[in-house]
Amino acid sequence: MPENGAHMSRRQFVKRGAMATATVTAFNVLRSPEARAAAPIRVGVIGCGGRGRGAAMDAMKADKDVKIVALTDLFEDRIQATRKELAEKMDMTVDPGMCFTGWDGYKKVLATDVDYVILATPPVFRAMTLTAAVEAKKHVFMEKPAAVDAPGIREVMRAGQRAKSLGLSIVAGTQRRHENKYRETIRRIHEGAIGEIVAARAYWCGGPIGFYERKPEWTDMEYQMRSWYHFLWLSGDHIVEQHVHNLDVINWVMRTHPVKAFGHGGRAWQKQGNIWDHHTVDFEYENGVHLTSMCRQIANCADNVSEFVVGTKGSSNCAGWIGGRGAKEWKFEGESPLGYVPEHAHLIESIRKGEPINEAQNVAESTMTAIMGRMAEYSGQVMTWDVALKSEEKLGLEKYELGPVELAPVAIPGGKEYAGEGWLPG
Repeated sequence: MPENGAHMSRRQFVKRGAMATATVTAFNVLRSPEARAAAPIRVGVIGCGGRGRGAAMDAMKADKDVKIVALTDLFEDRIQATRKELAEKMDMTVDPGMCFTGWDGYKKVLATDVDYVILATPPVFRAMTLTAAVEAKKHVFMEKPAAVDAPGIREVMRAGQRAKSLGLSIVAGTQRRHENKYRETIRRIHEGAIGEIVAARAYWCGGPIGFYERKPEWTDMEYQMRSWYHFLWLSGDHIVEQHVHNLDVINWVMRTHPVKAFGHGGRAWQKQGNIWDHHTVDFEYENGVHLTSMCRQIANCADNVSEFVVGTKGSSNCAGWIGGRGAKEWKFEGESPLGYVPEHAHLIESIRKGEPINEAQNVAESTMTAIMGRMAEYSGQVMTWDVALKSEEKLGLEKYELGPVELAPVAIPGGKEYAGEGWLPG
């Protein structure tokens, strides 16, 4: 995370900094194939919230020779919660001297001899930590979304290209791409099982995501960082943070991204934070295919988390079924565990074999799809891919420290707050 603000004593800083900057004799990418295959995989976790803890355990489940050796988070209690959970559930002890707090803790993890890092900070910091990890020559597992705004997306794309030049792997948390039922179904779609795609839909309609109850001693920054999901600058709104999964599946099927978006949404019940609780967007692809996109986080309503595509010869749920309109019906019957562990298994395999895989561009385009949709909704205008991707709108803050944070107003379509110069068409 950003450097501004230090929250350790000088003694802690010197001690931890010295351990973090221990001499690294060789990066994994420079090891021989034999050495890669034989050595334990050393993993550092950057961001120790629920997803960071979960990803750390997923990595250990993916390969018996994985060790979590370094942790960082802005808050000490989250580091200790991660250490405790790893010890109790995975019998893994993380050396306290390899645990770093503060805004620059990610740099200390990257200075160690880890083979890959898990990037699980709030999404606003994703592009920055990805760039730093690639420049440190580390393989990466990066949670989705890739960023919260277009400048961040462009940075992720650049980092992805840089990783390719260095022979580094980047795997993203769009886990459906690592689930057998999705992989086999979409392979068949690409081979023509339902003909040409003519329409698609993607839904993530579910219940609310909870807040942390604010403690009196918490500053605005600490409260927002702990409840980051509900703050636009940190999460990008839930169309970006959560619905990116479904949008990624349709982009995968279409083998490209949409070129235009038009939509609406708002807040039906949400009183805290400044994101919306429902979104509906019509996305259009270059070939004229339209994608109906809906996501909602409202209690006591019907849930629907799914993707569906219609073709000239049939249709598919993208996740194990093909049929309808004359297509030969097919159902996936093999094993298909959720992608949380397989995505790490695929990353680890690529490291051991010295055969890099790189998902940076895919997750960047799918995240940008969601951002384009949000920009269309917030502005009340038709938004094009070219205009959205060139936007200079930045959601992050100028300065990061544990103090006051001014909360941006909730977006009102057509309002001046979200019709800023530099990203609206015309």
